This record gives sequence, C-alpha cells and structure tokens, in this order.
Amino acid sequence: MVSIYAAFIMDGLLGDPYWFPHPVRFIGKYIQWFEKRIRKYGSSSRRLKYGGVLLVVSTVLMTYGSSYGLLWLCQQIHPGLFWVVNIVLLWTCLAMKCLGKEALKVYQVLKTQDIPKARQLLSYLVGRDTEALNQNEIARAIVETVVENTSDGIIAPLMYMFIGGAPLALTYKAINTMDSMVGYKNEKYYDFGWAAAKLDDVVNFIPARLTGACIALAGAVLGLDVVSGWQVMMRDGRKHSSPNAGYPEAAAAGALGIQLGGSNYYFGKIVYKPTIGEARRGLVLEDMLVSIRLMVAASCMALLFFTIIRYML
Repeated sequence: MVSIYAAFIMDGLLGDPYWFPHPVRFIGKYIQWFEKRIRKYGSSSRRLKYGGVLLVVSTVLMTYGSSYGLLWLCQQIHPGLFWVVNIVLLWTCLAMKCLGKEALKVYQVLKTQDIPKARQLLSYLVGRDTEALNQNEIARAIVETVVENTSDGIIAPLMYMFIGGAPLALTYKAINTMDSMVGYKNEKYYDFGWAAAKLDDVVNFIPARLTGACIALAGAVLGLDVVSGWQVMMRDGRKHSSPNAGYPEAAAAGALGIQLGGSNYYFGKIVYKPTIGEARRGLVLEDMLVSIRLMVAASCMALLFFTIIRYML
C-alpha cells in the first residue's frame, strides 16, 4: 500500500512526462498492429467480431503476464529493484496531473479568446469533433472530460491497484486503451470493437459509480451543492449513452448547478444524447477550474476510502 501512495504522490508532482516510455504507448502500438493483421483476413461481421475477441484476450494476457513477469524477475534480482519498478508501473497507471494540466491549457487559451487554438487543444482530449465548437461548448467538453476521466484515469486504476497491484491496474489501462481505440459504434468498429467496449463497461461499472459518489461528496470540500450532486447523480446517471460515464458527469452537474450532456458530432455525424442536470445557471469558464478541483478532491477521497477498506479486510 505504501507503493500506491508513493505512485499517487509521484503522479501529483510529475504527471506523465512526454519523454517517458509509457506502457500505454506500447499497448496502443500492439492494438494497431493486431487490427491491421486481422483486417487482412477479411471484413465480414463474424470474422471481425471474432478478431475483436482475440484482440481483447491477447491484450489482457500480454499486459498482465508481462507486468507480473517483470515484477517477479525484479524480485529475484533484488527487493529494492522490485520496489522501484513496482512504484514506477503504478505511477504510469494514474493520470491526475496530466489530465488537470491539459484541461488547464484549454482554459488559459479560452481566456485569451483564441477559439481555434482551444479547439485544437481540446481535440487531443476528446473523441468528439471540435472544429465548430464555440466557447461554451468547449468549456462543457472540458468539464465532461475531466469528471468522466476522474474515473477512467484515476479512481478505477486506484481500485484495481488495491485489488491486484500493478499487473491488474495495467491490465485495466490496457482494456481502457482498447475501448478508446476500437470501441466505437460506427461502421468501421461496430463488430471489431464490440468485445473491447463490453469489457470496458464491465470493469468500469463499480469505479464509475464510486467516482460519482466521491465527486458529489467532494462538493462539500469546495462549497458546492452536495445534496443536488447526489440527487442528480441518482436521477440522471443512467441517462448517458454509456452505462458508466453518466454517473461522474451527473454528480458534477448537480454539484455545480449546470447542465451537461447533449448532442455532439463524432466523425462528422451528429450523435443525439440526453442532457444531464438542471441549468440553474449558465456554464462559465471558471467551471473548468472547478472541475479540476473536483477531480483532485474526489481522487483523494477515493484513495482514503480504498485504504480504509483494505485495513478493514
């Protein structure tokens, strides 16, 4: 557990340095290579679906097996080496500093009214089309992305760290990476990405709801509406097209007193989505900063919660 705290502190201080050989990059390259190989053998719905299942199985086994084997080898060489490598692997599973930093970049550019630059920066963070978004839509996208990824990028990896250490946390990141690369419901990936999307839904089921609860409670630390955050999460959390993403977003929308969700363009096509929360006031640029603070407070709460559960067990 000390290693998890060390990794959490490292992420808060260092984030993800661009020069560091992050494991997710290698996982992403493997997914790209595997997809190219599968598509060479045909494009029928059945073949692509089977290929997607093979992608999921091979990626999960490769990630867990290689990380477990690396730690076992380090343990055989020297306990100190195991300690260092374990902390580094855990550190690569967290994205609190990086997420906050990238969101802050968009906020700072928006403050200067440079909408084209803000759209460009936002495109690195979201899957939706950003070319035609206005200032309020960019701000909404950042709030939604920050609170949603509080689950995917921080609280879910933390939960799996406490359950199964670095190998399980890295396996979760591999599943999340597969979903982000091939888990789309469009013509190209509907069959091939089906298995990755379904598995991602399963592994995020508990973390997403826990994240929503932590965000609602974190509102108390920031002077927001805790009761509304909880009520909107319970009422609107299941409105989202994703079975999980709606809970963090609904908790944040209720705590802030704003409305999130709504339709967006993906790959040039509009995707209609229900709204989440009530627009008791209009969304402002400062809500982007508050969402970052919610992310940090909720992540710290989750870390404390997992620690207490670990001691109780």
